[in-house]
Amino acid sequence: MRALLVVNEQATTTSERSRDVLVRALRTAADLQVAYTHRRGHATALVQDAGDQVGLVVTHGGDGTVNEVVNGLMASGSGPADRPALGVVPGGSTNVFARALGIPPDWAEATGVILEALRDARARTIGLGRADDRYFTFCAGLGLDAAVVRRVEQARFRGRTSTPRLYFQSTLRQLASRRDRHPPGITVEVAAPDQPGAEQLATVIVQNTAPWTYLGDRPIDPNPDASFDLGLDVLAMRALRVPGAARTFGQLLAGRGAPHGRHVVRWHDLTELTLRASVPEPFQVDGDYLGERDKVQLSAVPDAVRVLC
Repeated sequence: MRALLVVNEQATTTSERSRDVLVRALRTAADLQVAYTHRRGHATALVQDAGDQVGLVVTHGGDGTVNEVVNGLMASGSGPADRPALGVVPGGSTNVFARALGIPPDWAEATGVILEALRDARARTIGLGRADDRYFTFCAGLGLDAAVVRRVEQARFRGRTSTPRLYFQSTLRQLASRRDRHPPGITVEVAAPDQPGAEQLATVIVQNTAPWTYLGDRPIDPNPDASFDLGLDVLAMRALRVPGAARTFGQLLAGRGAPHGRHVVRWHDLTELTLRASVPEPFQVDGDYLGERDKVQLSAVPDAVRVLC
């Protein structure tokens, strides 16, 4: 089998040693080409350039690298059998996608999973989410979580390391910065007669699987019933005032089921939904900030990608 290894050398937990061992290990099972990313969007271009010349694409980086590779995979072939399979060797700070699939966080163990899957011809076909023209693997968000991602990216640009502490600090600062902002103005329109939409929402989280993210080793799960095998799950909050927000975040941190309360609105297993904002709001997919949007069309894409796991 011909394979492409896409490496993000800037990912938090990658190293020259791990890359060298990974390359040698994969070359025992495949005719391997190695490519390094140099800018945002480069991984997608690398996969598209490889086209149908490879049967497997392996990522060594974080969730952003996985997202870009998946978008490249979806541009080739009309179905999962026509597209290269995906292998993931975690190298980021959180690695939500890999952990949701049960892939070990240790790069050596994850490499072993790929080699075993190749030997046994084993793969799992999963569904994806789509936000306008961008596919996502585990989450998208309009509002608070995207604003936090924006703050974290700005901090990393200044030299900070991505850590749970940085995300927590960024969340607190973002909540404090919203005190004088406009009233909640996000609308969720749902293409399902049994699940009506909602208006005047402050923030919206969309999940394609569970959990939504991790705080260190602790899963944070607004929509614990979300699954790669179902549609999209959504949690929205009507307000981000400190008492209500603190209650919801406390429920998330406690990990005792889905958050609930009069400020929380939920949807499960949606095929399509549209988010509209009265003023442009921050938007993110898979932990990558994509700018501000006043409208996003989201849909579930079943049976999209084969993953070695």
